[in-house]
Amino acid sequence: MSWITESNRMKHFVCAVPIGFFLTILAVLGCAFGMEFKDKQWGGKFDWLDIAATMLGGLVGQALQISVFLLVYLNI
Repeated sequence: MSWITESNRMKHFVCAVPIGFFLTILAVLGCAFGMEFKDKQWGGKFDWLDIAATMLGGLVGQALQISVFLLVYLNI
């Protein structure tokens, strides 16, 4: 898992958690590709590992969202 500590991938991960929590994993996917498109337009490279880090953060946020829903709606 050393690839996630390279570059600014931890920012991708951390910033995707609230998007996954308050919205959906599809919104995270759109944000991930939007960020990579921006990088490409500004002369950078399209990096699939950045997308993977963003999606992992979104999955964590979505899991937290589902946990909260279960706690609230099922009174666990």
